[in-house]
Amino acid sequence: MDLTQLAWTGLAVFGALGLLAGAALALAAVRCRVEVNPKIEAVKHALMGANCGGCAYPGCEAYAEALVSDPAVPPDLCRPGGPEVALAVARITGKELGSAQPVMAVRRCVKDEGQVVAELAYSGIKTCLAASLAHGGPDACRYACIGLGDCVASCPFGAMRLEGGMVRIDPEACTGCGNCVRACPKAILELAPRAARVLIHCSSRDKGKEVTGVCQAGCIACGMCVKKCPAQAVSMEAGRIKIDHDACQAYGPACEEACAESCPRSILRRTGQAAPPAKAPQPAAEAQQQTQEA
Repeated sequence: MDLTQLAWTGLAVFGALGLLAGAALALAAVRCRVEVNPKIEAVKHALMGANCGGCAYPGCEAYAEALVSDPAVPPDLCRPGGPEVALAVARITGKELGSAQPVMAVRRCVKDEGQVVAELAYSGIKTCLAASLAHGGPDACRYACIGLGDCVASCPFGAMRLEGGMVRIDPEACTGCGNCVRACPKAILELAPRAARVLIHCSSRDKGKEVTGVCQAGCIACGMCVKKCPAQAVSMEAGRIKIDHDACQAYGPACEEACAESCPRSILRRTGQAAPPAKAPQPAAEAQQQTQEA
């Protein structure tokens, strides 16, 4: 057999094998085909496509599948999409809109106002997570914002920036996806309703002198906000203040934000309220005596 015949024979053999393999793949594609519910595709296209995880599902496709397959999954969990996307999803799935409120990220740290100093010079990997593993972070307050930007890197909407060693949040750009909250190793970021009347600006779990020794603005856990709230919406959990925003809003503005008014350190503030003017350091004993007199 000469080379020409050998080449043609090889082409014929490999061509036949290719045809057989193609036919086998086509048959497998037909037999193993997965039917896609057109509703899932419609919901997926209605969502924002950010795959931010704010809905607590690993991406928009997973949320779309859960929406169609599980009657208990509400249609308004896409925080970046807001009411418009929720309404579109509700129409596609035939579900009723829930009562989920629009939320935004809030920073619970005012170390700049409190003039918190750095105790350590950190020179390791430039992430908050890595820095927090080194003696809890470089700052004297162990609950302070480290300011290396893990939250900034996690935000897909450009709503966060670093400025003056702290994260700053653009409430207009924030969609409330919660990525920053999950990324923060110090838990100083939390989600709060946009309609919240009062926000908390400190994450410390320490008391009195422990706080005033490192921060001129931190919460000293005096409990005045808890005592003064007529709606019983303010509580102290594991040494940290917490506001039940549903109870606060249900009570209404008749209390005139008594919790914020009673706070001797101005840690509880009306939403949008500017930072108070800087003041001289106040010993914990003096601050606590003032609260008792109030």
